[in-house]
Amino acid sequence: MSLTGRLYKLQQLDLELQKKLQELSEVNHELSDNTALVAAESKLSSHREQLEDVSKQQKNSEWELEDLQEKIRQIDSKLYSGTTKDPKELVNLEKEVKGLKSQIRPKEDALLGLMSQMEETEANVKSTIEETERLKREWDQKQEALGQRKSEIETLLVKLKEDRVALAQQLDSEVLNTYERIRLSRGQAVTKVERGKCQGCHIAVPTSQWQKIKAGDLIQCNSCSRILYLE
Repeated sequence: MSLTGRLYKLQQLDLELQKKLQELSEVNHELSDNTALVAAESKLSSHREQLEDVSKQQKNSEWELEDLQEKIRQIDSKLYSGTTKDPKELVNLEKEVKGLKSQIRPKEDALLGLMSQMEETEANVKSTIEETERLKREWDQKQEALGQRKSEIETLLVKLKEDRVALAQQLDSEVLNTYERIRLSRGQAVTKVERGKCQGCHIAVPTSQWQKIKAGDLIQCNSCSRILYLE
């Protein structure tokens, strides 16, 4: 293999290494990105808190209604048991019962509203539990698939790095430094010559340089300074 051929192969290894490192970075990001699951768990926690709050309100409302009804029963007992004889007291008891009974309807309506809210909140909790469980299953499956892919990429990276080291050892240090300097400034250090043009800048390569390139000499493009490679 010619000198420029080895440099071109080195570049292919570098490009593949860069591609796989980027892919590994993306896989690592996906492995740690559980935003949807965290959001669902937070939503579930919020709905459960709402359910607990509504449940407490409903129980308090039921107790208040029961307490009101018990007071009415006790006063009715006084009114109709015959134990109370004083007309003025009887009138006051009737007024008290009337006032208490006027409170029953609003409290019943409030309780019905809380019961409806309770059903809605329970439905929200159930729906969010199902959503969270689905996302958890998907997360576990994704973790397994991504973990396997990560292992494959890391194995491939080890092989690519070994191949690069082996190939770089075949090159003179000055040639390697030239390659690295151009790669740093241009992104790609070696470019093919096709149809008489440098494929890095698409400028024609002087005929005088063709024979040198064919001979495997290290020739740089007069325009973009990339190393020219002819298959």
